[in-house]
Amino acid sequence: MSVGTWNPSEQITELNTSVVDELLAAAARPSEADFGLSPADIERLAGYAHANRVDWQAVSESLRDNQAADLIRFFTLAESRFPAWKAGSNSPVIVLAKALRARGAWPSDLTAWIRANTDNRFLPYGSLIDRL
Repeated sequence: MSVGTWNPSEQITELNTSVVDELLAAAARPSEADFGLSPADIERLAGYAHANRVDWQAVSESLRDNQAADLIRFFTLAESRFPAWKAGSNSPVIVLAKALRARGAWPSDLTAWIRANTDNRFLPYGSLIDRL
């Protein structure tokens, strides 16, 4: 018998609508244990929590402002709940936050909320080196 493993070096190339819908549904359940996701779902979705493997920029353009904010909150909390989802400076939060700021739709309380709910020092702005 073998156990499936997630290899972080494997690239996920497509983030389709059904995955985004699944992540948004999980984001709507922040108080549920594991956002209502099964252990298999958590493992399967882990790669989407790393912006260096997924084109979150393209996805952010199709999201409504409230959906982007929901995903920012979701990924912020998910990093602390699921070890394989820790993304550091590759968090989708950074990409989604940049998109919201560019639209002028950044909620005034969101930065404080992120800081209160994460130990990822890169959130929400990313690495200083990447911003230069």
